[in-house]
This record gives sequence, C-alpha cells and structure tokens, in this order.
Amino acid sequence: MPLTIGMIAHDRKKPELAQWASDHAELIMPHRIVATATTGSVLKQSMPDLEIRLVKSGPLGGDQQIGAMIAQGELDALFFFPDPLQAQPHDVDVKALLRLVLVYDIPAAFSPRTATALAQSGLLKA
Repeated sequence: MPLTIGMIAHDRKKPELAQWASDHAELIMPHRIVATATTGSVLKQSMPDLEIRLVKSGPLGGDQQIGAMIAQGELDALFFFPDPLQAQPHDVDVKALLRLVLVYDIPAAFSPRTATALAQSGLLKA
C-alpha cells in the first residue's frame, strides 16, 4: 500500500534532497509525495515523472500544513533536509514540525545518510 511521504529541504539542501530522491527513485515513485512548494519544484526538475502534491512554501505555512497532516494521521514518513548552518526566518514553524514528528512518532530522516538508512529499513517497499 502506498505511503504518504513529506519532503522538505531548506534552500541550500534542496539539491541534496533532489539528488537523494533521484538516486532512490524506484523506492519513492510508488508512494504519494507531498512537498513544500519550492522543494517540490526542485524535485520535479530532477524527476519530471514524480507526482507531487504541493503545499505552500515553508515560510508561507507549508511546514505547518505538513505538520497538520502529521497530526491528522495523513503522513507516514518525512524526509526533511534542514540547513543547520543557516538561520531560518520561520524557525518557530520548523521547531513545531519537528515536535509533531516526535509526538506522533513519524519515521523521519534529516540527511542523505539517514534517508538512505530509512529507505533500506524496508519502510518504502511497496
């Protein structure tokens, strides 16, 4: 059964997420992907055949929209590549999203290596 997977990356990490997704296309293609607007557009450039449901950009509420999906039981996993070396204007929203990931015990990856570990866990096998 397909999972619903959230994908978010801060600006300097978007290319890393797009590369990771391209490298693991066979694992993510069968699933429903939800991404913040800018991240989704970068993913779409590297994977034109990937169907992506876009929510707003992170600073405009997209992180909160994905957080709401977690709270409503609509998201099965999150791949979020944050930039730990750059301050984010919407840091409060990012912290709220991370809190929901922990409260609802959602499988999450925050770097290419943790994303690969999560993918190799068998979670993404359709």
